Amino acid sequence: MIGSLFTKNIGEGIIAYKFCILYTEKRYFMNNKVVKEIISWILVFAFAIIAATLIKTFIIYNVEVPTGSMENTIMIGDRAVTFRLSYVFHDPQRGDIIVFPFPDDESVDYIKRIIGLPGETIEGKDGYVYIDGKPLEEPYVMAAIDSDFGPYVVPEDSYFMMGDNRNNSADSRFWENKFVARDKIEGKALLKYPDFTWFGAIDYK
Repeated sequence: MIGSLFTKNIGEGIIAYKFCILYTEKRYFMNNKVVKEIISWILVFAFAIIAATLIKTFIIYNVEVPTGSMENTIMIGDRAVTFRLSYVFHDPQRGDIIVFPFPDDESVDYIKRIIGLPGETIEGKDGYVYIDGKPLEEPYVMAAIDSDFGPYVVPEDSYFMMGDNRNNSADSRFWENKFVARDKIEGKALLKYPDFTWFGAIDYK
């Protein structure tokens, strides 16, 4: 009887030992699974942050427009999505809306329309803008200019900028450093959206 009891105890001990081993392995597996899940989420967030940083630095630049200088093309409070690679394969064109550091204070970004191209003579008189002596057709402006300016000769690799709301725009006409160098252009504005509710292509006509 003693032998039978001893055998029974041994058997129960073995079962208990195996149960402990299985419990430990399962707990380790579960803990290991949780750790892997946490690591995977950390990697996802890290990748998202790195990707967003790279996109903002090299591809897309998002700016808010705080003034009415570009009305009615871009309204106060609109956000403009700017493509940084727009001018990798071609030069900026007249009429392009671009984002750039304000030439008199490069800590501030401006958004304006390119009006004068390198080598051109630009002048404002009698309510109109003239390029090399010829009046410029501008269907996007709100009103004729209310004061004359120029003439100015646009330097090489530089651009003369103006807002569409001509009589409410601090632009090249009034800056101490009147021109924007090409290598300072941060990108061309392609899309606008207010309050993250809708997107609309900027009308360049």
